[in-house]
Amino acid sequence: MNLTKLEHAAFVIDNDGERLIVDPGAFTTPITDAAGTVAVVITHEHPDHWTPEQLQRIRSINPNVRIFGPAGVARAAEGFDVTVVEAGDEVDVEPFSLRFFGGKHAVIHPSIPIVDNLGVLIDGAVYYGGDSFTVPEGVEVDLMAVPAGAPWLKISEVMDFVAEVAPKRSFPTHEMVLSRVGKDMSNQRIASVVESGGGEHFPLEPGESIEV
Repeated sequence: MNLTKLEHAAFVIDNDGERLIVDPGAFTTPITDAAGTVAVVITHEHPDHWTPEQLQRIRSINPNVRIFGPAGVARAAEGFDVTVVEAGDEVDVEPFSLRFFGGKHAVIHPSIPIVDNLGVLIDGAVYYGGDSFTVPEGVEVDLMAVPAGAPWLKISEVMDFVAEVAPKRSFPTHEMVLSRVGKDMSNQRIASVVESGGGEHFPLEPGESIEV
């Protein structure tokens, strides 16, 4: 399998031409190369993680695509057939397997409502927590999508999160809010933790890929 990072929180996993798209949001270039997409996972309802326009583009090419997300996504994505999933759910959508963790978005500020959020483990190997620090307990993570910058995090929390998950490999996500200097700094901090645990960090840029 091959994972390609897109802008911000989105990425695509390709398994012999069948694709899984995660969090195609407003900070991601319009996804037009979506042929073969069997499923879309949306971790939560914030627009930097999904838009109706992105979903419609994907669905227009793949009318039978399945969309998975927590209850908040189903309420927000009116007009789309969203399969509601919860923490602990396991779903097979060939050729991919999905397992969900967590339940709530990280706190941005007490004045901002906390929305539903689910982390997802793909094929028992690739983990992305969405906008949360949810640790997939009992899972040995091969490749972790690590949030690099957001209103809800500081880099020390990210480093602690990575240390607890202890992935073999990692790459940055949720980084479009950062300058080039900020991206480089976050990559250095993430790499230091991953490497201290014997793993390797790959500072992927949008459009770059890694084997899974």
